[in-house]
Amino acid sequence: MTSFSTPSQIISPTILSSEEQKAVWFLGALVMQRVSSESTGGALAVLEHRGDRGYSSPLHRHDNDDETFLVLDGELRVEVGGEKRNAGPGSIAVLPKTLPHSFIVTSPTARFLTLHTPGGFDTFTLQAGSEAKPPYLAMPSDLPPLDPAELARAAASFGIEILGPPPTA
Repeated sequence: MTSFSTPSQIISPTILSSEEQKAVWFLGALVMQRVSSESTGGALAVLEHRGDRGYSSPLHRHDNDDETFLVLDGELRVEVGGEKRNAGPGSIAVLPKTLPHSFIVTSPTARFLTLHTPGGFDTFTLQAGSEAKPPYLAMPSDLPPLDPAELARAAASFGIEILGPPPTA
């Protein structure tokens, strides 16, 4: 029998309405913190991403957390280990830590979840992004773009190494 252990335990229930959850504009898309690592004792974080065609991440790797993508609407191209795979609604991509990867939205819009075990990536997005407030109609045009060097420094403090530019459509 295989035993599983978690880095920490979820010790109390958390029930939050969508109005109580935090959201940021990050890399040109809306990222909503559905489950925070704070509420799970660091065990897990769940983020919902809503982005338009071209929303992407730079090629990067996580030293500390496994990342899972679950596509709800639209289509992504996930690039991992030199392989490029399309992922439409219902698709899942489970990416172990330390494996370089990136993604790009290839449909007009997409909505997907990322699950991070253990948590921490959610805190990174909150620190690197710009606060978003409902009704989330569109990213404000006056937000400054993220400086790539600043993004790399912030990412490094969370065990994320930026390895290269984002993929192109």
